[in-house]
Amino acid sequence: MKDYIEMVNENVTIKEGITMLEQFLLTVYFESPISNKVLARKLMLPIPLISAIKKEFIKLGLFVQYRGMTITDKGKAYAEKTFGLKSIDKELYLKLCQNDVDLEELLYKYLDTLEEILNNRPLADRSLDQAHCTYLTSFFRSVLTIDYRCLLNKKILCLGDDDLVSISIGLLLKQLYGDITHNKTEIHVVDMDKRYLSYIETTAEKYQLPIKCHQMDLREPMGDQFKHQFDCFFTDPPYTLNGLELFLSRGISALKKIKGLPVFLSFAHKSFDESYEMLRKFYEMGLCLNQIIPGFNEYEGAAIIGNIGQLEVLYTTSKTNSTIKSDQRFIRNLYTREVKYNMRV
Repeated sequence: MKDYIEMVNENVTIKEGITMLEQFLLTVYFESPISNKVLARKLMLPIPLISAIKKEFIKLGLFVQYRGMTITDKGKAYAEKTFGLKSIDKELYLKLCQNDVDLEELLYKYLDTLEEILNNRPLADRSLDQAHCTYLTSFFRSVLTIDYRCLLNKKILCLGDDDLVSISIGLLLKQLYGDITHNKTEIHVVDMDKRYLSYIETTAEKYQLPIKCHQMDLREPMGDQFKHQFDCFFTDPPYTLNGLELFLSRGISALKKIKGLPVFLSFAHKSFDESYEMLRKFYEMGLCLNQIIPGFNEYEGAAIIGNIGQLEVLYTTSKTNSTIKSDQRFIRNLYTREVKYNMRV
């Protein structure tokens, strides 16, 4: 089947990149028929650009103009094959996209399962700055993949996963698909702690979730098999600026060389000076800050950070780069105890 999105991308100049064209197609697929005005508001694009993109999809036979923008049978077949949508629960997906839905009530069975799984995970290793987030925080992180349209037919990376975000995303896919035979999403976990990798693998096998685990110390050079492979990543790094830089650098090296890919960073609330340094790191890495959500993360027994933390959503740009190269070994102090000890000395 032809790659129609690539064909549209060749004929329309769109600064937001090809990821926006994917969102365009998926929105029309799920909400057809839809007006130019409503689509422009959803995608935050100017109406003239919406019209230009629509015309290209109409030329290819994927859309028709009938009571608004309407997807054709050809368009449906292309979207379903490309994004693995054949058996997806469209009604549930649309509800998850709405901001006024009580997600806890909508997915209460899923949350019961998730709470049980997280209650039985290995103990947190404080020496590695591990701090367990609550099952609801893990769940709401997974929902970000829907909010930022990076769930369907994507390769998702979790850099360090004692919070079991991989499991949360996998269970979300299970809710949407039931039988995930047609699902095309892959979830990969990179962690140095064998206990969590073993627990995630066992859980994924039990619930038939599309998760693959890889043991790796991110201080060591990253293997070529991870370079430029992923569509987004989640990370909750050690709460030091060195930890922030290392984990973001490794994640950036693993992302595809495409602008507009989301990065979900969980981090402790910091002082004004440290927050400034954090934002400076984003700038050095060519990342665009989309939003900061204070208090998004809640943790169990993490009194050192007040049991809460913020979440930053960042986007890649044409200038995105890793300040610590993928073939470079990291030799600076990484964890809180190392940094504090060095400061005391």
